[in-house]
Amino acid sequence: MNEEVNFVIDTAKESMDGAISHLEKELVKIRAGKASPAMLSSVMVDYYGSQTPLSQVSNINTPDARTISVQPWEKSMLQVIETAIMNANLGFNPMNNGDFVIINVPPLTEERRLQLVKQAKAEAEDAKVSVRSARQEANKEIKNLDVSEDLEKNAIIDIQELTDSYVTKIDQILDLKEVEIMKV
Repeated sequence: MNEEVNFVIDTAKESMDGAISHLEKELVKIRAGKASPAMLSSVMVDYYGSQTPLSQVSNINTPDARTISVQPWEKSMLQVIETAIMNANLGFNPMNNGDFVIINVPPLTEERRLQLVKQAKAEAEDAKVSVRSARQEANKEIKNLDVSEDLEKNAIIDIQELTDSYVTKIDQILDLKEVEIMKV
């Protein structure tokens, strides 16, 4: 195959890989009953006037499956961290014992599990849209190249096969997450 065509296909593949890795990052944030430090990855703390990720001002641990403990590096940050966790709208109610901020992760209700599955499906759909737009972009670039009709048709077929494989991969990732969320 032509070098330019290979370049276009490789670029599309990189873009689709990016959609998959973004999906995986987003799905980690969706809790599935078990406590995980990743649940607090979106929490930003006001650290001396600048918004800083919680993980950069404290140690975040999970001593057991239902508890997250946050140990700030400076005691003066306890109240700020507690407030930031509440403001993050994660559905957690942090408690402060003077040394740590402790979060009890409540067991999920059936209704909440279904909401989380919907959220996971929405993330998967966003990833599929990204994959399809990478396909569309690659097809446009292929049509703009000065190559034979046969080569163009073969490249478009290859791009479609690549797209189908990535959509299948997204569905598999979603299925695993759905099982994880629904498991009691």
